[in-house]
Amino acid sequence: MGNRELYRILVVDDEILVRQGIKHILDWEQDGFQIVGEASNGKEALELIETLRPQIVLTDIVMPVMDGEELTRLIKHNWPEIEVIVLSSFSEFDYVRSTFQSGVSDYILKPHLETGMLLEVLRKTAEKVPASSGVVRQNSDSASVSMQQKQTLEKLLAGYELELDREQVEEWFPYPYFYVLGSSGNSSVPDELKALFPRMTAAKLPCGPIAGHPGLCVYVLNVDEEGREALPTKLKRLYPASLSEAGELLWVLSDPFPLLDQLGGIYREVWLKLLQYRFFLPLDAVLMPGQLPEPEEVKEFPLQAFMEQVRRLQLEEGFDELERYIAWHTKAYTAEVFEFKSLIGNILFNVIHMLGSLNLDVRALDEAQYAYFKAIDEAQHVSGITSLLEEFRRQTKDCVQAAQQALQEGNPNMKLLLDYIDKHYAEPISLTEMAQHFHFNPSYLSSFFAAHHHEGFKEHLNRVRIDKATDLLRKRDIPISEISSRVGYGDHSYFCKVFKKSTGLSPTQYRRQYAERVVKE
Repeated sequence: MGNRELYRILVVDDEILVRQGIKHILDWEQDGFQIVGEASNGKEALELIETLRPQIVLTDIVMPVMDGEELTRLIKHNWPEIEVIVLSSFSEFDYVRSTFQSGVSDYILKPHLETGMLLEVLRKTAEKVPASSGVVRQNSDSASVSMQQKQTLEKLLAGYELELDREQVEEWFPYPYFYVLGSSGNSSVPDELKALFPRMTAAKLPCGPIAGHPGLCVYVLNVDEEGREALPTKLKRLYPASLSEAGELLWVLSDPFPLLDQLGGIYREVWLKLLQYRFFLPLDAVLMPGQLPEPEEVKEFPLQAFMEQVRRLQLEEGFDELERYIAWHTKAYTAEVFEFKSLIGNILFNVIHMLGSLNLDVRALDEAQYAYFKAIDEAQHVSGITSLLEEFRRQTKDCVQAAQQALQEGNPNMKLLLDYIDKHYAEPISLTEMAQHFHFNPSYLSSFFAAHHHEGFKEHLNRVRIDKATDLLRKRDIPISEISSRVGYGDHSYFCKVFKKSTGLSPTQYRRQYAERVVKE
């Protein structure tokens, strides 16, 4: 029985269809190569190289985050023994020329990417791989069955419609039911299930590292009728929750299905969605489709109203509303995680920008913002976002309090003006009247107010009045017409116009929205 050398290949391209095409253009193991992983950009590729240690990297040139040119340079700097083959189009040849300076082995033009060309370049490149680089050796006879099984599973996962050899499938999987199981790489879940169910076979799926869960392994389990009924129950007894105390994802289990042909659809439409739902579900949730509560409809966050609260420095009320919105996602767990994280990052960016536009000192927030963005991107569960927002909320509060204290300490006259407005907002006060009261020239007072405060006199007066109005609107027994006069607006329609401009809602809408929220809570 002969032994064959398998050269390990990492495929890097931002287009999933290109990666799928490359994976299925050759009978890789038969030709002496093995695809050990795939990545959508250079950054992902570098992370995979650390663990997979390929001998050849097949990479695109133009990619987001990190392109092929930078990837090649870093590979040859950190792992000079790894050979790099570049994929490019005609228009990118100047980039290809620069990669040769970094030590690229060869290149293939994408329009000419076909089996013969690729195999010729791979074989030529393999000759350059050092003998000490750890080429995988497999017994050719014993490897053929597992190789065929792996290729079949890989094509099913990719969505290919296959004419399966039923006799061959029954040899691999002799029982009538299947499950897809995800388990952390260092957990003993699959082994413990095998011990409990002697009539069960398992095969690790060749799906590559999963974004956000690089240590997660995925298996197809094949069980008999008894196993179909008992496996979910015994799995829940072994591990009552799908997360460990340390936050490690222990398991994710699909519903059972009767045909191997269904594997790709179950993996993409059921199992991967369960993995996404994990982000929002409570930490003790059981990750099986039939165990999940009915999800509520995803709703849009009132960003405009929130930012208006920030502009009026109503930070407590605004952040309380944001925290309620985030907590509500445990019920609306089907929300897109990427969109949710983008929203949170956008909110943080806009809050910092808004506070800066109010002439507050936001240097500490500016310095911390990229750490916040990174933490949001890397969060594995919504609880991490909640903790991050608590810290951001504290930091913004400190920023505003420091500015207000400095304003009062540095400008005692400003404090007198603000106190006066706070006491007399319900009266028809004007800048001229206030100037007379404090013996200022009106023009000087206007300039002084603008120079020593984050908003002008009129804007500040309206903000104080609208803040008081929102407090009164929460009390359902006070008519809106009376509220407008209580806060200093003699003209009811003008009050409604200013209120809507300030909050994004009419007084009636604000009162109704608040009442609905109270009922829900």
